[in-house]
Amino acid sequence: MVKWCACALLVAVAAMTLVYRLVNQLPPADLPANEQVLEIFEDGGCLSCHSADPQIPFYAKLPVAGKVVMKDIDSGYRAFDIEPFMEALAVDGEVSPVDLAKVEKVVLDGRMPMPKYYLVHWGSSLTDAKRAVVLSWIKERRAAMYNDGLVGDRAAEPVRPIDVEVSADPQKAALGFALFHDTRLSVDNTVSCASCHALETAGVDNHQYSHGVDDQLGGVNAPTVFNAVYNFVQFWDGRAKTLADQAAGPPLNPVEMASPSFDAIIAKLKADKKFAKEFEKVYPDGLTEANITDAIEEFERTLITPNSKFDKWLRGDDSAITAEELAGYELFKTYDCATCHVGPNLGGQSYELMGLRKHYFADRGMELTNEDNGRFKETQLERDRHRFKVPGLRNVEHTWPYYHDGTRHTLEEAVRDMAIYQSGVELTDSEVAQITSFLKTLTGEYNGVPVTSDNSRDEILGH
Repeated sequence: MVKWCACALLVAVAAMTLVYRLVNQLPPADLPANEQVLEIFEDGGCLSCHSADPQIPFYAKLPVAGKVVMKDIDSGYRAFDIEPFMEALAVDGEVSPVDLAKVEKVVLDGRMPMPKYYLVHWGSSLTDAKRAVVLSWIKERRAAMYNDGLVGDRAAEPVRPIDVEVSADPQKAALGFALFHDTRLSVDNTVSCASCHALETAGVDNHQYSHGVDDQLGGVNAPTVFNAVYNFVQFWDGRAKTLADQAAGPPLNPVEMASPSFDAIIAKLKADKKFAKEFEKVYPDGLTEANITDAIEEFERTLITPNSKFDKWLRGDDSAITAEELAGYELFKTYDCATCHVGPNLGGQSYELMGLRKHYFADRGMELTNEDNGRFKETQLERDRHRFKVPGLRNVEHTWPYYHDGTRHTLEEAVRDMAIYQSGVELTDSEVAQITSFLKTLTGEYNGVPVTSDNSRDEILGH
């Protein structure tokens, strides 16, 4: 009887193993790589949770299981909407670098699908063979996406070097430089773009909130203009699609420059016959809102800060960073920071929820403002409430204070709290020091001179 039971058990295990292998086979090798990856993720059931219209299983109607399922769906969609990624796979289209990084990290960690899912949906398991197919496709796609000359293992990094130069019209950029520093864009001739985005202070003013005309305070921390050319949209809430769109905002903002109209600005600039003449040499149709903002955009395209220590390491110079700094970068990737802070600017490529793992605004203790709504201000979609464009981390040691609300005064504070609210991790002092040391390697050069801040932190922030 015992032998019979043992044999039956062996047969059952063998049968289950056979079934498992049959339902977890690789997609056909003759399929294009993108279609193989698409089939793997469709079989993996990703759309069951990471979608606005989830594929809810039948057992979600059961009393106990249903609560677990709906909680997973809610948290999954909060963290990542995979539909754009799947749609891009289906047509072999352009994939977001953030989606690529998020998918890569989950695959590397083996986090998805969760055991409670694949134990019910056998064909959804991410086997080693499937994982190899996905990671190979990601590596090839990323190298093609950036085409920045990185080689070896570093060609697959989610973080990329700043371009040594970008294309820009020098005559337009020169006019843009003048306009960027011209206080006549403000109603009382006291405030320029550079008032809040000084190039001598890392492209920011280091205030929690910037001071506009009549010393009025804005409601959000001013992001740096350096490397803004790499952002997929501008402003924390993404309301400007281009740098020119962004440049059109502050002059008419009643708290910032408060000019009544661009016609009023143009009238002042036209009164300057020399400037108007120089402008018409570059723009034959003269001073218009479109031409003014185009010139400022052309100038801001030149505000890149290449040649950081980390860029040199990415390009193959192993001596460019220390072991401590490299360890910080590895932690930066381990704790999911490099799933949002990707690309040349280490950010600026997606909107992300502030407080993904822990409720940031409940802990903050300050009254909520309209600016705290983030992207929701523009879309009125509930999912966008408290989502913000991810800030770039270039020159971050000099762009204090941090976050959209300017509530973190030091880089160490910002790192420690980001880990808690976004990754659900309490870093040790050693880990904070290592990640901070890595972030300081992101300080680059503007026109061959290292970016810095001439402002006194203690004086401005009242320490």
